[in-house]
Amino acid sequence: MRIIIPVESGDALAAVRGFLKRLLEAEVVEAVLVPMETPAGTITPALVADPDLLDAANPLAPVMGLNAARVAGHVSIREPRGRIGAVLRSCELRALVELVKLQQASLEDLVTIGVDCLGTYDVAVYNAMRADGGVDLAAYLATARSGELAPQEGYAFRDGCQMCEKPHVEGADVTLELFGADLSAGIPVTLPDEMAEKLGLSPAEEDGRRAEVVEKVVAARTQVRDARFAEMRQRLDQEGIEGVFAACVRCHNCMTVCPICYCKTCLFKSPVFDHEPMQYMNWARRKGATRLPADTMLFHLTRLNHMVLSCVGCGMCTSDCPAELPVGLVFRAIGQQVQAVFDYVPGRDVEEPLPLVTFREDEWMEVGEE
Repeated sequence: MRIIIPVESGDALAAVRGFLKRLLEAEVVEAVLVPMETPAGTITPALVADPDLLDAANPLAPVMGLNAARVAGHVSIREPRGRIGAVLRSCELRALVELVKLQQASLEDLVTIGVDCLGTYDVAVYNAMRADGGVDLAAYLATARSGELAPQEGYAFRDGCQMCEKPHVEGADVTLELFGADLSAGIPVTLPDEMAEKLGLSPAEEDGRRAEVVEKVVAARTQVRDARFAEMRQRLDQEGIEGVFAACVRCHNCMTVCPICYCKTCLFKSPVFDHEPMQYMNWARRKGATRLPADTMLFHLTRLNHMVLSCVGCGMCTSDCPAELPVGLVFRAIGQQVQAVFDYVPGRDVEEPLPLVTFREDEWMEVGEE
């Protein structure tokens, strides 16, 4: 069912908070996993059981410090567990789908609440905006109506957002449809009929504007994506992956923030790569010089091999790289080709088998034909 949440005095954030409160008060869910604004003004996910505390919820804040699929997995994977409403952007929802396939999350008692994404800033950029006159949330939300998405003057969206061709939510239990809506007047929401009845909400007509705006946004983002992919593939041809990642210090930040990297015991956090001092000396003598820290390329190639099929392009790896390496762009450019071989789109359908963990006897023949 499609309903409209009324917005009073142009305050869309207050309307969203009110809707989340109703979900708790009507006992549709027992808690809500949602971005919260701290007293310091920063945004962080929190699990909220008290409706009154949702006055600090800010799921519309244009900032992304982590992909919330990671924490959604933590609160859903084991029993006993509560019935939780998880507020997620598109890339977070798609990452959650991949984690379910990898048995690192469960949808059994999870109500997914998807929010269309108009673009987000890195944490440092968002904090700079707050310190320099503030974030104009009203102007940001106003771009949803036309689809002319643009960052605040003087700033730039996260690298991953600039080339995200899937900013709209698909497949969530509840969807806050920002694209195409006049968010100063009302927020369209789709949700199950039984949930709408429990909340006492009446249906509203679909005007078709969201589909039109989504198509426009996707076309613009796809154009940027294709240009960036072409540039990166050319660079990889010229420099090789070792050249692109030459400044890597193997800090493991990209692995830590990746929502799909889940191994509890990671090879690269084990003593396997703590080589004996004489091993480094032997390499140096044989080659004349040896790079330190060692094994950086092995680290990236191993992650690429494991994650490339499930990479949803959230870009957290790029955002958190201290050397400002285009990790996400490399993964996406290569991932597009690998995913095409298997006709696989990460996060598309929770019932779609993940090729990485699916054995097919005839698969080598199909890949060979490619």
